[in-house]
Amino acid sequence: MAMKSTANAYGWMAMTLHWASALLIIGLIGSGLTSTSLPVEAKPDVLRVHVPVGTLVLVLTLFRIVWWWVLDRKPQPVEGSGGAQAFAARAVHLLFYVAIVALAGSGLALIALSGAGDVLRGGEGVLPDLWQFPPRVAHRVLAFSLIVLLAFHVGAALWHHFVKRDATLGRMVGRG
Repeated sequence: MAMKSTANAYGWMAMTLHWASALLIIGLIGSGLTSTSLPVEAKPDVLRVHVPVGTLVLVLTLFRIVWWWVLDRKPQPVEGSGGAQAFAARAVHLLFYVAIVALAGSGLALIALSGAGDVLRGGEGVLPDLWQFPPRVAHRVLAFSLIVLLAFHVGAALWHHFVKRDATLGRMVGRG
């Protein structure tokens, strides 16, 4: 399998970036939702993983953007896909990138403004009430927006696979 994509198939780099990002984002959603119900003394343990993983997803996403805009080209839409489907796919992917970058930005701003970085690095003190800082609301709204996008994305992939029975999903798992 080639590193770069062809007109009909994704390359291994695109597939690796896609699935690595997907797994990390699912972990971030889980840890983010879990941290909201934890007592304040337990939150730093979760956030010590959540923050660096979120930063890694930001780096992977920025690399993906450069990869698609400069180094590779996406395959052509699957035969039989209409213009509306192609537009929806492009829109959802763009919204993914915007949401991920904004989520990372709001998360990093939240850590910086709250002073939580000291606690997360093992320093003395108690984690501040993160809801007192404006980026917290944006981070929550963006996280739930990402969950909706993810549900739409997975639903569309499954619809293509089981209903349309086309090669859309197969191309992202190396069977294109």
